[in-house]
Amino acid sequence: MILNVDGIEFSYPSKNVLKNIKFSVNRGEVVSILGINGAGKSTLLKCINRILKPQKGTVFIDEFDLKKLNSKKIAQKMAYVPQNIAGNNFMTVFDTVLLGRKPYIEWDATEKDLEITGNILKLMQLEKYALRNVFELSGGELQKVIIARALVQEPRVLLLDEPANNLDLKNQLEVMKLIGNISKTQNISAIMVIHDLNLALRFSDKFIMLKDEKIFSEGDSEIINSQNIKEVFNVKAYVDKYNDIPIVVLA
Repeated sequence: MILNVDGIEFSYPSKNVLKNIKFSVNRGEVVSILGINGAGKSTLLKCINRILKPQKGTVFIDEFDLKKLNSKKIAQKMAYVPQNIAGNNFMTVFDTVLLGRKPYIEWDATEKDLEITGNILKLMQLEKYALRNVFELSGGELQKVIIARALVQEPRVLLLDEPANNLDLKNQLEVMKLIGNISKTQNISAIMVIHDLNLALRFSDKFIMLKDEKIFSEGDSEIINSQNIKEVFNVKAYVDKYNDIPIVVLA
């Protein structure tokens, strides 16, 4: 186990959002957080890395209590890829990715920081874009750059808020395959908020369904069934298989 979420509760001034959220994540595991809009999925991600501070509960990573770590130490263990990505139009891809080394840089980037950045660009097949300005990139290319920026933090856990959002089918598949490959080859755990149940089923090891401020169901692909989909999303659907891959079909 790399991450343990223990009793997280969070409320905005006008709304209770999360109540007694508990789950754990194993090393190299890809976890999808599912639920309707407003169920608290993005809020949960932000509570996990303390962008938002829960009113109750805590998060442990490598048995360290995140409440006892400063933001710099948290950023060395956990990286966050937000839903709405934006880059500095005047920065190159290399410099944008290098920004992810900020938790380690004291005065200026070292040879090690430059080397790690170069290695991640190679891993992500972004080398040919290194000197290109980010405004020249497509949506899929920019999403890969933002994930690369998170990876140079050398995190143990990668948090992604709708990583396939606003991408075409080809780039959705490329980005999701990338997340899966990184988790397995780099032994990084990934927790992602995602709306597309079929993408989640294809690329995730574990699923957490949120409803009414709580975890409605948690487990492997078996929990993505007609009854749970009806309860959580209020739609009729059935789950079939194609080439041994589960697929959700709306009724």
